[in-house]
Amino acid sequence: MNRQVIVQELPKGELTPDHFSLQERDMPVPGEGEVLVRTLLMSIDAANRSWMQGPTYREAVKAGDAMHTYALCEVMESRSDRLAPGDIVATETVWADYAVRPARGCEKLPSVSSLSHLMSVYGIAGKTAFHGLIGVGQPVPGETVLVSAAAGSVGGYVGQIAKAMGCRAVGIAGGPEKCAWVRDELGFDDCLDYRDPGFFKALRAACPQGVDVYFDNVGGEILEKVLFQMNERGRVVCCGAISQYDSAAPTGPRNLPGMVVVKRLRMEGFIVMDFAREDGNALRALQNWVAEGKIKVFEDVVEGLENAPSALIGLLNGDNKGKRMVRVAPDPA
Repeated sequence: MNRQVIVQELPKGELTPDHFSLQERDMPVPGEGEVLVRTLLMSIDAANRSWMQGPTYREAVKAGDAMHTYALCEVMESRSDRLAPGDIVATETVWADYAVRPARGCEKLPSVSSLSHLMSVYGIAGKTAFHGLIGVGQPVPGETVLVSAAAGSVGGYVGQIAKAMGCRAVGIAGGPEKCAWVRDELGFDDCLDYRDPGFFKALRAACPQGVDVYFDNVGGEILEKVLFQMNERGRVVCCGAISQYDSAAPTGPRNLPGMVVVKRLRMEGFIVMDFAREDGNALRALQNWVAEGKIKVFEDVVEGLENAPSALIGLLNGDNKGKRMVRVAPDPA
């Protein structure tokens, strides 16, 4: 039998464990051109929650579906000449022990010393940070780069890449302990607690020359406040809006489009797949920065498929440091 985590009911407000159920289904059987994969590591992202709200850049998750995810998997059985048993692949799949996937939809991965790094710094988190900051934000050495959710899987890499490029890196995180971790462990120049009543005053003090690039992972009120501190012709990289995903009535910045017009700002959203042709450049740069010690790798691994719902709920509440993922099975020997 094959365990799956099913979306029992679509949430209308805050996500809870009751919205999920762990069920056993028959083992899937691959057809022509397909492979049977065993899930090793599943990515846990705020986007998981947004997929429950309706169609986005991909189809919506519906009640009764196994929860969608991006995962690293081992090929167990293949009916395609593209892949062989034992290959390690990245693919879009579901929260389950096993799944059948089209071989064309699986990316064969290189051999690395730590498989989890293909999920974090060399995977979707690192590539999102690289492509969003460099491809969209286009920072110049000496500029100030501000990033929200700075202790998260993407934000932590954004700030470290900015530092490696000679920029001033300022983060936004939740609580003094997280802010200290972002400064002391990740090497940001400063980090601000968005829960602090004096947040806007602290933002102006931390960015005395204004903000040139804002990498936005949260949207809502924080985005609204940051726009006031942006420099003329600043760039806002729209990566996510985690502050809005658990709300039945999402809110947006009230100073749009006026602030964009007055300051001649550029706001651009992106999906990491938009830059797939540049993945080779991203990987080379990230590997070089890791080897030089300019990027530290932090991973937040939750053990067990059955704990995936609590891992996602915790992520939405901001209790992770670094890239959060769920280990479903051990790495192959």
